[in-house]
Amino acid sequence: MENKGITSREDFSQWYNDIVIKAGLAEHSEVRGCMIIKPYGYAIWEKMQAILDKKFKETGHENAYFPLLIPKSYLSKEADHIEGFAKECAVVTHYRLKTSEDGTGVVVDPDAKLEEELIIRPTSETIIWNTFRGWVQSYRDLPLLINQWCNVMRWEMRTRLFLRTSEFLWQEGHTAHALESEALEETEKMLDVYADFSEKFMAIPVIKGLKTPTERFAGAVETYCIEGLMQDGKALQMGTSHFLGQNFAKAFDVKFATKEGKLEHVWASSWGVSTRLMGALVMAHSDDSGLVLPPQLAPYPVVIVPIYKGEEQLAEINEVAFEIKSKLEAKGIEVKYDNRDTHKPGWKFADYELKGVPVRLALGKRDLENGTIEVARRDTKEKTTVERATIDKYVDDLLKEIQQNLFDKALDFRKNNLQKIDDFDEFKKVMKEGKGMVSAHWDGTAETEQKIKEQTKATIRCIPLDVIDEDGECILTKKPSKRRVIFAKAY
Repeated sequence: MENKGITSREDFSQWYNDIVIKAGLAEHSEVRGCMIIKPYGYAIWEKMQAILDKKFKETGHENAYFPLLIPKSYLSKEADHIEGFAKECAVVTHYRLKTSEDGTGVVVDPDAKLEEELIIRPTSETIIWNTFRGWVQSYRDLPLLINQWCNVMRWEMRTRLFLRTSEFLWQEGHTAHALESEALEETEKMLDVYADFSEKFMAIPVIKGLKTPTERFAGAVETYCIEGLMQDGKALQMGTSHFLGQNFAKAFDVKFATKEGKLEHVWASSWGVSTRLMGALVMAHSDDSGLVLPPQLAPYPVVIVPIYKGEEQLAEINEVAFEIKSKLEAKGIEVKYDNRDTHKPGWKFADYELKGVPVRLALGKRDLENGTIEVARRDTKEKTTVERATIDKYVDDLLKEIQQNLFDKALDFRKNNLQKIDDFDEFKKVMKEGKGMVSAHWDGTAETEQKIKEQTKATIRCIPLDVIDEDGECILTKKPSKRRVIFAKAY
């Protein structure tokens, strides 16, 4: 079967770009560093949104929306925060254009300069916490559990579709609490929500952990993360949840009256995932024939393709195909019936393989006579013939099997590419060969972390939450260490 020009995974970067573009997920825009998400790619993102949004609401959160533009002075109020984002900010300085003197175009009107520059949000902590000051007066107003779905802008010099673009889509949760323990509980709870989504819906196993002080979110006390391993052996940070302490509450003077009448600053968390998850889907499961999607996130998990000669035969097949479609939809399975006469069945087969549709059903004249239908699964490319009378149960079970198989395959890959190493020469060799994650001891200093990065290009992805304390020696300095951390090259 034609693979529509997909580069082999041996050239992983080009392979990734080929799939994103040729499978119709996204393309580069005329605006440098920004992308256009195409309908098929956006349909996957909408599925992600719907599932996550339901989870957020089940945990008590409400959606709101805050301005795209943030006064520059807001970003000056939390020193660590502005330090972390200053180099990535896009700045609006004027509010009007005018026709150029020669009449050939437009220019910025110098008389329309803003009194205070506005920043296109790189993240919304500052404007949200400025708003929270007016929403919180008493313990009765807490907890405040807010989420917003929006776009953000972080000026990127080296961009890559979905993984790193100047503008991207995401959700950002922002919460305020009366107690430190409640804010910490919220931070950990939302990390669990992300991990559950990644494993049960994206079929990608993740490691939950803490970021080192060097890698923390700007302005956070602690940053929790989930890290996935991609097929090229690189790690991908797939979501973060931050315990902000009282940093933003103090910066923006967000206080509440306790039951005893005392005024105290609130405690805070923030958390988010972005369209970077689309990149994770591509890199974790796809093959040299194109995209491979887990059924839970496929825009349509099942496609039916008729094979016919002449309108009369198509009419017969249409009748049976719509019956099958109805039976599957009654089980909650989304189905696309592609009876377009503009493309031949072979072209459709190749296109749906490229687009990663989990299950393809082919229905022809012989199938009508035999009461059967051909079933092809995308993950293993196996084909089988199934009795039409039982097709709804068969496909329902098959979709569950595919979902589990993709997770198991990704988990096996991680197990085979996560090594415990105590020798630095061996560590360097593994990182040079790009063989995945390494569990190793670290002495806890930023200096050692930086030296390892300089020598190997590997960073500490996280300090795993489920790792038991273990006496050892730092892989570089041989100083005492109480636990292992996860190193990897990363996106």
